[in-house]
Amino acid sequence: MTDSTKAFLRALAEAAIEAADPNVRVPAVLPDAPERAIVIGAGKASAAMARALEFAWSDTELSGVVVTRYGYEVPCDRIEIVAAAHPVPDEAGRIAAQKILEAAKAAGEEDLVIALISGGGSALLTAPAEGISFADKQEVNRQLLRSGADIGEMNTLRKHISAIKGGRLAEAAYPARLLTVLISDVPGDDPAVIASGPTVPDPTTFADAHAVVGKYNLDLPESVRRHLDVAADETPKPGDKVFDKTDLVFAAKPDKSITAAAAVAKAAGYTVVDLGDQLEGEARDLGAEHAALALQCKAGTGPAKAPCVILSGGETTVTMTGNGRGGRNTEYLLGIALALNGAAGIHAVACDTDGVDGSEDNAGAFIGPDTLIAAENSGLSVVDALATNDAYTLFENIGELLVTGPTFTNVNDFRAIVVL
Repeated sequence: MTDSTKAFLRALAEAAIEAADPNVRVPAVLPDAPERAIVIGAGKASAAMARALEFAWSDTELSGVVVTRYGYEVPCDRIEIVAAAHPVPDEAGRIAAQKILEAAKAAGEEDLVIALISGGGSALLTAPAEGISFADKQEVNRQLLRSGADIGEMNTLRKHISAIKGGRLAEAAYPARLLTVLISDVPGDDPAVIASGPTVPDPTTFADAHAVVGKYNLDLPESVRRHLDVAADETPKPGDKVFDKTDLVFAAKPDKSITAAAAVAKAAGYTVVDLGDQLEGEARDLGAEHAALALQCKAGTGPAKAPCVILSGGETTVTMTGNGRGGRNTEYLLGIALALNGAAGIHAVACDTDGVDGSEDNAGAFIGPDTLIAAENSGLSVVDALATNDAYTLFENIGELLVTGPTFTNVNDFRAIVVL
């Protein structure tokens, strides 16, 4: 891959990330500044959202607490920022969730509560339902992450073993006024799925949670299984009075990031094929499908002719069969590389807009016509890397990782394929 092609792919990814910058997007959706407000929140973007709120409401008396992932902290003067583990929760997250619940419960009927919610909040808001231990909650998260369940399925189960998710944070804040400011990281932008919907009605049920357990054959801890079987305390549903004084606004959505990247591609003279921001499925399989589409474009039989850029977003899944390192974006890229088999003139980038693909230090990676050969020259195999879910090791060895560091936002995955 030439330096100029890689620089262009990086520019597309950077445009997508910048379009979701909380410092720009949050002030644009805030109402007029009140005299005082209580601020709570959770997610990878939520600390940056808190800082943007402080700047926008410089004269407002603010208090409260927000939890974010380690490394995603930003300094705030009036709002407490707590860092915790993601994707498997830790004790810091449990303590932060309790503080957030307490802040919500302390709000009076005339108070305004601002909830800053973004992707990653589900793992960071860790308040197990009564009778479930923290260790058992962690075990459920570990199993879900390896299961191949999509984000909606994972959060359906999470909400039904939680004291804070699935509308329960809104329940705690009632009867105060509650405004939720969202940065979406889920296909379809469903507020009930983003961070497991702590401040919005939950349309799912205990029966739905049982269905997820059965579908993925999860071996649940006894306390969790007992809680689901009893099904005594259903999450608040649409029409519940706890939502009478609630409202929500979106600060950023994945489709705007796709639009921003498309503008960069068009300005550079490329035709854009926009596949949308709601793509899901097994990462390697989607990669193979996109490779076939790129080859069609290269041959002049696809939706656009070369030179073109194929853009997409969404959230794929990885069904773990090995114990390697990597995430869904690097696995997606291995699927493309294998299917392309060194086809000339096709290059791609895929990344998580939060800056972390899976649990490693990279946002994503790049592939090109020389990826398979570079892997072989390093003593590695794309086929073996897929079999062991070890995409990170392969891309690290061939020098094709995309490392951004924390981006302080999160609008799901971004993918771009350049066909020359």
